[in-house]
Amino acid sequence: MDKKTIRDIPQDQLKGKKVLVRVDFNVPLNEKREVTDDTRIVMSLPTIRFLLELGARVILVSHLGRPKGGPKEELKMNPVALKLEQLLGRKVQKADDCIGESVTQMANGLKDGEVLLLENVRFSPQEEANDPEFARSLASLADIYVNDAFGTAHRAHASTAGVAAFLPAYAGFLMEKELESLGEKLNHPVRPFLAILGGAKVSSKIGVIQKLIEKVDVLLIGGGMSYTFIKALGYEVGTSLLEESMLEEAKKIMDMAKEKNVDFILPDDFIVASEGKEGVPVQVVAWNQMPANMGGFDIGPKTIEKFGQAIMKAKTIFWNGPVGLFEVEPFSTGTVEMAKKVAQSGAVTVVGGGDTIAAINQAGVADAITHISTGGGASLEFVEGRKLPGVEVLQNK
Repeated sequence: MDKKTIRDIPQDQLKGKKVLVRVDFNVPLNEKREVTDDTRIVMSLPTIRFLLELGARVILVSHLGRPKGGPKEELKMNPVALKLEQLLGRKVQKADDCIGESVTQMANGLKDGEVLLLENVRFSPQEEANDPEFARSLASLADIYVNDAFGTAHRAHASTAGVAAFLPAYAGFLMEKELESLGEKLNHPVRPFLAILGGAKVSSKIGVIQKLIEKVDVLLIGGGMSYTFIKALGYEVGTSLLEESMLEEAKKIMDMAKEKNVDFILPDDFIVASEGKEGVPVQVVAWNQMPANMGGFDIGPKTIEKFGQAIMKAKTIFWNGPVGLFEVEPFSTGTVEMAKKVAQSGAVTVVGGGDTIAAINQAGVADAITHISTGGGASLEFVEGRKLPGVEVLQNK
C-alpha cells in the first residue's frame, strides 16, 4: 500500500475540517424504496466514524444505480440517508443536489462531527464525463478528499478522480483494506489456487480470464458465459445466452489453459427452462443435450457436486459472478450452494461482485469469508493488473 491513508493526516488537523468522502452506497432497493442489502454502507462506517470522532465535518458523495438522462425519483439517496442514520446512530443531513448554492450553504453550516449526504452524483452528466469544472465545484465544498469507494475506483469520474486535482487526496480504511487484501491474497496465494468466474459474458472478462490462467491451478466457469465455451467445443446450447463473436476467443482461452496445465472446468449439467421467470417448468439436462427450444439458467446437481469437490481441495479461492440467474428464485440454487461450499472450504477466500455478495449473505456465510470485496468490476480490473484511476490520483507515501 504505497498511498497515503487518513491515518497519515495529523489527527489534530481534522477537527473542524470539511472532508469530502467518496463512498460506494450503490445498494439494492426494494419496491418500497428500502435498502435490502446494507453491506456497502456498513463497510464504509469505520472511515466515517474515524473522521467524525476526530471532529471532522463529513460530506459524503455517492452514486445510486444508473440514472441515464438525469434525475430519477426512484434513485434519490433519501433511503440511503435513512439507513446510514440508523447504522451511525446520529443525524444524517441530506442535500437535494450535489453542487450549487444550497449545497454550499449546507456544507458551510456543518458543525464538528456532523454528516451531510449529497444527492446522487450521477444525476449530473458531468460526473461520468469527469468534467473539471464539476469536479472543482465538488471539491469547493471541502478541505480534504478521501476516496473510500473501491467499487468505483476503476472509473475516471469527477467524484472518484477529478476532485483530487483540487484537494489533498487520501484513501479511506475500506479502500486500504481492499487493496491490501486483494494484493496479498491473490498475488501470493496459498496453493492450490482456484477461481470461480460467473456472470453473463465472456467478452467482459477476457482480460481477467487470461490473467487468472497465468495464476490459478483450477478455473471453474459458470453463469451465462459457460454456454459460449460449450458452443466453442461444438455442442448446441439451445436458447441459452451466447456470444457468437467470442467463440474463437473461447477456444483460445481453453487452449491457453491446457498449455498452462490449468484445470479448466465447465458445468456437467444445467437447469433449463423456456424462459428465465419464476414459476416456469424446469428440468435438468446434461451439458451436451440442451433442448433446442430451451435455455440454461443455472448449474445442475452434478455440477454442484463436481464444483464442490474442486472447491474443497483449494487453499485459496477467488470468486466473481453468479453461476446462474441468481435473482430469479428457481435458478438461485447453484449460486447459493457455491457460497456454502466456498465458506466450508477452509481456504483463504476472496469474493467480489454485487450478486456474489448477495449470495454469500443469502446463504448466511458472510462471516466465514476471508475478504468480501465491495467492487465487482474494480476487483476484476485489479486482478487483471490494470491501473485504477481512483487509486492513482491518491497521494503517494
